[in-house]
Amino acid sequence: MNIKNFEFKAKIDEIEKYENKLLTLNPKFQGLDHQIDTYFNVQYGRLKLREGNIENALINYDRENVSGSKESQIILYKHEPNIALKEILTKQLGVKIIVDKKRKIYFIDNVKFHFDIVENLGTFMEVEAIDNKEEFTIEELKEQCDKYFSFFELTQNNLIDKSYSDLIMELT
Repeated sequence: MNIKNFEFKAKIDEIEKYENKLLTLNPKFQGLDHQIDTYFNVQYGRLKLREGNIENALINYDRENVSGSKESQIILYKHEPNIALKEILTKQLGVKIIVDKKRKIYFIDNVKFHFDIVENLGTFMEVEAIDNKEEFTIEELKEQCDKYFSFFELTQNNLIDKSYSDLIMELT
């Protein structure tokens, strides 16, 4: 499944403060997911296998490392958990890095909100405006992100320009 996506990631200290603010908008709660994202060595973009109790997918994506809202080109393959897939990818590509996180997931229409506690990194919020049905332009998805950036009263200092995998690799 090809997906158009516009998103931002923010480093936050008081995760409950931001989650409570979102709750005033009556979002749909998807649940708490413990996710292990295994990133593989690839020539272009990023390839990760997400293993969780809610979300399980093989995700290929390209995204610039810039702070603020940014576009991602995503190919998503949802699957039932199966150790063979991870073993094949590990054997053929090699593991680049593993990201271990606990993620609360909410939705308002096509906008997905993550409140993440990432092992060794801290607490973050991600907002993703998602289009998997060709219903929105990139500009409309960006407007949705910008709206929530303002709603949460975030500043440029909160914004993260890299993926969790990049941040963890900087620690090693």
